[in-house]
Formats: sequence, structure tokens, C-alpha cells
Amino acid sequence: MKRLILLTYTFALLIQMQFSFATPSSDTDKLLNWAEKNFPQFFPSHQVTQNIEPWLFRFYPETNVYAGINKNDQNVYVLGGPWGNNPTVIDTLANLINQVDNSGSNGGIAACDTTDVISGVFYSQSGNVVSVTSNGQCITAPDLSKTNLCQVPHQTTASGISLLGSNTVTSSNITGLEIPGFNLLDLVNTTANVKHCTRNAPAATANLVVNSDLCLDITAPITETLAGLPIPGIALNPPVNYFTKGTYTSTVVDDCFATDATTISDAFTGEVWVNQSGSFVKVK
Repeated sequence: MKRLILLTYTFALLIQMQFSFATPSSDTDKLLNWAEKNFPQFFPSHQVTQNIEPWLFRFYPETNVYAGINKNDQNVYVLGGPWGNNPTVIDTLANLINQVDNSGSNGGIAACDTTDVISGVFYSQSGNVVSVTSNGQCITAPDLSKTNLCQVPHQTTASGISLLGSNTVTSSNITGLEIPGFNLLDLVNTTANVKHCTRNAPAATANLVVNSDLCLDITAPITETLAGLPIPGIALNPPVNYFTKGTYTSTVVDDCFATDATTISDAFTGEVWVNQSGSFVKVK
């Protein structure tokens, strides 16, 4: 039974990705990731952010372009390529982040931190409704711990907004994996349909609806998990694909600690609480 519980937890990571705890990512990384996706003619490859005071920057060897932020004046600069040998100010970091948040492209959904999204997942937003899809394709999910689909963006100030979110799986299926006498899918769906409350949430996430329609090829992580869990009678017939459709909704509440949420996180401080027998216990 312990083996089945661990396997179920592996699948539960997939479903909980729509409302998982925020992983703080800097505005610098958010902006540069967005630039790489939207202006590949200047930033053609993903590069690591470097830190040489007072600069946070990335260098793109294919185009000989530097892009970064001066932490002293909070301006965004580019150097090299079409901008020549002198640093050129593009705009303030705050203004550009605002543009990214309202652009509606990957990395720019105001309500979602998509900086580490799985390749092949696409986003769109209309009003308070965000759609997340793999466009009918089964995309590879090599690491289930990084299934960041719509995490609440980290906040640099306390907003005072508390949001209670709930996730409902409307349809799902797992192919390529069978466990005799055990309905893994039902257990995974039950685990997924839980509530999470976010303190100091950004205003863009208030009364949010996130609709997802995804197919994930989870062959690699499932094979790795099963290698250490020799469960008798299990049938693994790759590829192992996980199909899921669901809806996540959030509602403004007065106090997260007065709700029936399973977990609570603070988008400003990074703190996390878990509901244990009706009482919230701080775990981070």
C-alpha cells in the first residue's frame, strides 16, 4: 500500500499544478524569459541570469547582445547587436513588467507565473478567464516537480487580498499504465479536488477562472518512480499519457484562516500553512 500511495502522490503533482504554491521568481527573470519567447531575433536562446553588481543580465552569444537591469536605477538596458557599443535604456523595469503582464503571451499572463512552464503549453487570457492548453498534443513532462502552469506570481509588497481557490477535474484519463484491483485515477482526482487559499495575492488573480485542457507524456518520471517500486502485477505500456480537463476558480475572502482550505500560502512572505484536523500549522 505504501508503494501505491507514493505512486498516487506522483500523479497528484500533475493535478495540483494549477494552484500550487508560488515559487518566487524575480521580475528580471520574468522579463528576460518573456523577451526570449517574443523576440528570438535578438534573444535566440535561453541564457542564465548573471549577477555582477549592480547588474542582473543575460548575454546572447548568437547575436552578441546583452540585456539586463541596473539595480541602482531600476532601468532595463540592452547592449550590442543593433544597439551598438553603448548601453541603451529601454524603459523602467516596473513599466516593462506591467507591459508583460498585460501582453497575453507566454510569460506575460498577469495572473500566472509562467517563467518555468513546460515547453508546448500555451496560454491565453480574456478578461478574468485564463486558458491553458497543449493544443491537442501530448507534450513531454520530464520532471513532475516543475509542472508550473498557473502559479500565483511572487509579490514584492503586501496586497492585503486573500483568495480562496478550488480546483475541479471535469475529465481525466491515464493510458499506458494499469494496476490490477486499484483505481488509481479515482484516487488522483479526489486528491486534486481540494481548496487552497492565497494571502497577499495580486489583484489580477481576484475572481480568476483557469480552464485547462492538457495531455502530458509522463513516461519518463513514471518509469523512474516504478523502478524503485516493484509493484506486483503492474502493467506499463509506454507511452504513459495523462489527459486532463479542469477548472480552477478563485474568490476573494476576508481571512484565509477562517476558510476550509487544505493549504494556505502567502505570495508576499512565502509562508505556507497546512490544515491539520481543522487547525492551520505553519510548515514554511
